[in-house]
Amino acid sequence: MKIGIVCYPTFGGSGVVATELGKALAQKGHEIHFITYNQPVRLGSFRKNIYYHEVNVSDYPLFDYPPYELVLASKMVDVARYEKLDLLHVHYAIPHASAAYTAKKILEAEGIDLPVVTTLHGTDISLLGKDPSFEPVITFAINQSDAVTAVSSSLKNDTYKLFGVNKDILVVPNFVCMDSFNFEANTDLREAHAPNGEKILSHISNFRAVKRVDDIVRVFAEVRKVIPSKLVLVGDGPERNRIEMLCRELKTCEDVIFLGKLKNPTEVLAISDLFLLPSESESFGLAALEAMAAGIPVISTNTGGIPEVNRHGVSGMMSDVGDVADMAKNAIYLLSDEKRLAKFSKNAKERAKDFDISVVLPQYEAIYEEVTKKNLVQ
Repeated sequence: MKIGIVCYPTFGGSGVVATELGKALAQKGHEIHFITYNQPVRLGSFRKNIYYHEVNVSDYPLFDYPPYELVLASKMVDVARYEKLDLLHVHYAIPHASAAYTAKKILEAEGIDLPVVTTLHGTDISLLGKDPSFEPVITFAINQSDAVTAVSSSLKNDTYKLFGVNKDILVVPNFVCMDSFNFEANTDLREAHAPNGEKILSHISNFRAVKRVDDIVRVFAEVRKVIPSKLVLVGDGPERNRIEMLCRELKTCEDVIFLGKLKNPTEVLAISDLFLLPSESESFGLAALEAMAAGIPVISTNTGGIPEVNRHGVSGMMSDVGDVADMAKNAIYLLSDEKRLAKFSKNAKERAKDFDISVVLPQYEAIYEEVTKKNLVQ
């Protein structure tokens, strides 16, 4: 098949999943055309069966804001026409699903029927869904899609609660490529960050308020009192300055390492003992899944789609949002016993195998077959 994939090209979960999906599809012989405003960060170098089409938005003095959605729709039309796409798979509802609908109608006028698959990832529903100015467009775009998927049952339920959606939503979870996590720990790197054999706790995110990174620092401060340890924080965002100030306030700065954004965070996971995800809300928890794939137990909250990934007492431990004391207790419980930590590490990796790309990819391929079959029948 010739598949157009539309996504955000950034470090966020939706862009990562869309890019890894495209790469896996290309390996199976599908022809993949990424359509976005920048090359996706996880795309890497030149690959067989993968093409990138950049969406360029001119700066017109007439507009206060660049008309990205219109330019995106035009680019979809252009790529679909000349590359003869079989379908579009758009990740994130706004503006991708609405732009895809516009492109679909333009192509229909030319006698071209292009199915649209929309995947909902989280904040396109949980955040934008709370803004009534977006609701009519999001609802319409979802209902007009030929197929709709959500990355967790939690997100599916939220979509039905927040929007007047009458379309069937299929749950297709996020995934990992387990082969990418078969690495040896970098002993030199570990010794550089934990020279005295300290335990290493880690976190990867975009440092938005919903990630509650301040809870991570507070948990770490408690763990550090009992177990010699280091905290490695990967990412950047609006909360970083406040978190740095909190580290100074709690006098943990010498043991907290800020690495900023990394294209390959698996290097950090390879030296970690425990992963922390105390988010207020997560539609799925891709960062937790990647940690588990690396054999790292997860200390998380029990909100949103996280319980569909992390199993309490098996692959990690879960607490209520904001319960720093319980998260610290759970972290100490795992880190204080090497045999227990090793058992949780093994369980985490086994659990992650349920979300391997080899399990999830056929689900998307079945959806592609279904929507293209429908259009052939019509």
